[in-house]
Order: sequence, then C-alpha cells, then structure tokens
Amino acid sequence: MPKSLSFQRLVAFVGVVLFIGKIIAWQLTNSDAVFSDAMESTVNIVSAFMGLYALYLAAKPIDNDHPYGHGKVEFVTAGIEGVLIVIAGLLIIIQSVHSLLTGISLRQLDWGIGIVSATAVINYIMGYISCKKGERENSLVLISSGKHLQSDTLSTLGVVLSLLLVYLTDWLWLDSVVAMLFGGYIMLVGYKIVRKALGGIMDEKDEILFSEIVKVLKENRCEKWIDIHNMKVQQFGSHLHIDAHITLPYYYSLQEAHQEMEKVIRLLLKNTDRTVEFNFHMDDCKPFSCEICNMQCDFRKRPFIKRVEWNEKSISQVQKHKLREES
Repeated sequence: MPKSLSFQRLVAFVGVVLFIGKIIAWQLTNSDAVFSDAMESTVNIVSAFMGLYALYLAAKPIDNDHPYGHGKVEFVTAGIEGVLIVIAGLLIIIQSVHSLLTGISLRQLDWGIGIVSATAVINYIMGYISCKKGERENSLVLISSGKHLQSDTLSTLGVVLSLLLVYLTDWLWLDSVVAMLFGGYIMLVGYKIVRKALGGIMDEKDEILFSEIVKVLKENRCEKWIDIHNMKVQQFGSHLHIDAHITLPYYYSLQEAHQEMEKVIRLLLKNTDRTVEFNFHMDDCKPFSCEICNMQCDFRKRPFIKRVEWNEKSISQVQKHKLREES
C-alpha cells in the first residue's frame, strides 16, 4: 500500500475524532462560532475520504482505458474539496451574521476553549505533515488536504480567540465577528485550491516546473543537440509526461541518434524526483540548422552564425529554430 494512501486514512480518522470533539465543545458552550467550526470540520471529513479514494485510483497502474494512468483524479477531488472549503467559509459567515443579528447566550467557555484549542493543535500538526508528504511525493491530494487542515486550524484559533475575549470582556458580539473574518480567509484558501485544480485538469502550463526543466537543459547543453523545440510538460498526479522534438545531425545512424536522445532523457530523470514518461521526436538537421550549430563536422552547408538561446519561449516554439526565413 502506498505511504500516501496510509497517511490519508489517518487524516480521515483524525478528522472524525476532531469533529466529535468540536460537537462536544459546541454542546457545552452553545457558541455559534464553535458550531460553525464544527461544521467546517465536516468538510475535512468529506475531503479526507475523497482524497483517500483519489489516492487509491491514482495508485492504480496504467490500463487500456487509461493509457496515461489515473493521476488526473487528484485534480478532480482537489477541485471538489476547494469548492467545499468555499461553501464552508460562506456558511460560517452566514452563521456569524445571524448571531450578530439575533444574539446568543454562552456558557462553560473554559471547557470550550480547552477542547477547541486541542483540536487546533492536532489539526495543524496533521496539516503540516500532510503538506510536507505531499511535496515530497508530488501529491496534490495530500497538499490540498494539508492546506485545508491548516486553514481549519486558523479558523479554530479564531474561535478560541473570540471565546477568550468573550470570557474576559463579556463582549458577546466578538464571538461572531472573529468567526466571520476567518470564514472569509477560508473562502480565499478554497478558491486557490480550486484554481490550481482547474489548471491541472486543463493542462495549464506550470511555469515554475517548465523553467526548472529548461534550466537543466541549458546548463547541460551539448553541441550535438542542435535544437530542442516544441516541448510540452503534462502532469498526471505525481507523474510527468514530457513531449519534445530534438534536432540531431542528419548523418547520424539510428543508433547514434537514439543514444543522444537517451542522454537527454537520463539528464532530465537525474534532475527530478518524479516518475516521468518521455515522448521525444528526433528531427534531422537542415541546411538552415548549420547557422545555429557550432558542431565541427564535414557536412556543413552554411557557416555558423550564432546559437539560439534556450529559454522557456524558444523551447516551447513549435517549429525548428532558424535565424531567417527561407526564400
């Protein structure tokens, strides 16, 4: 069983326990802020079990119906989780406004403060571990779950703060105002998760990841690699799929050309901690390629002028690089 799957099971179990703890705190205090925090925890539970299912699917091997694997399901579940977070934040704000308008009597705040504070500490620890594991394993599910738990920690701390202030000052309206502010923060966190998930589903270009790949190629550039262009990078959960065209000397044998392509692949694999699937297309050089090729050979058709700078824009270019259009 993958470690991420086992950890997500723990997240789900802890979510249920913390929810029960918050319901007990609500019963003791009769605080709408505590009740809102408990309702937000139901999203934690739903998200944890959705993430568990997503990791189960993502861990399944490639099959005939899913030739690129099942990793995309992580984006789907993360998107749903983000929507649920936004809804939870909205409900907290609605409940807070209702409390401000109608008023409420609070009781046993000392017990409520103790219980809710304990859930905040546990939530933060679980969220921190989940984010770190997600970053190590490139799992959007674990990262989004971790951020959700940490955002829940902040909202819970807001509830604790409001309870403390009410306990010390008897200003009952603080119970709702603080919860309202953190409800808005939760909505912002949910929006960011949804935005990232939609970007993954739509194969939005990850500029940071692409820049890192280009940097590796640029720093290890070989004269035999005359040109690299039409590069695309897709993410499937924790896996990457890299497409690219590489221009090699036209007089190379198939074996020689394949060896150079393998060097590029090994270079990229050495500089990433992800599972990568490559689809490289080998192009033969043309007379205009001589102008950007500084390789010493006996088959040069034109003099060398200058190399094309490899950067995010040039390597993304669909066509082979040339210094001028052919007449």
